[in-house]
Amino acid sequence: MGVVTYEMEIPSPIPPARLFKAFVLDCDDLFPKVVPQAIKCVELLEGDGGPGSIRKVTFGEDSPFKYVKQKTEGIDKENFSHSYSVIEGDALGNTLEKICYETKFVAAPGGGSICKSTSKYHTIGDIEIKAEQIKEGKEKAAVMYKAVEAYLLANPDICN
Repeated sequence: MGVVTYEMEIPSPIPPARLFKAFVLDCDDLFPKVVPQAIKCVELLEGDGGPGSIRKVTFGEDSPFKYVKQKTEGIDKENFSHSYSVIEGDALGNTLEKICYETKFVAAPGGGSICKSTSKYHTIGDIEIKAEQIKEGKEKAAVMYKAVEAYLLANPDICN
């Protein structure tokens, strides 16, 4: 098994606490509402939403994939960090065993925040994954991120 790591940072004018609430604590309801073409629904299958919980994310019509199951590995509400793994679903294909994500929202100098994300792609056997494949997925995720950010900016009372 090989591991390919990809890191990404996205700046935002929104404070870390509000982004954390939107992208971690309220995402099950918020994402299908804001980006239904990308995420149709999110179902909590096991647990209370904390570590060990399992969610099923059903993708919308713009996605080439049907669903994934995610396992929450950790949530730190004080430090605005979250980790989870994609453990099942057609997005893994026949090349990936799992994908592990770690996300942290930190205060940016001068206001707003920076979303720092690390993704680790665990391949099956000696299969190699191409950087272009990861980059394409990250670009789609960044578009979704900016759509949620725009929704929060247009609705200042949401996720406070």
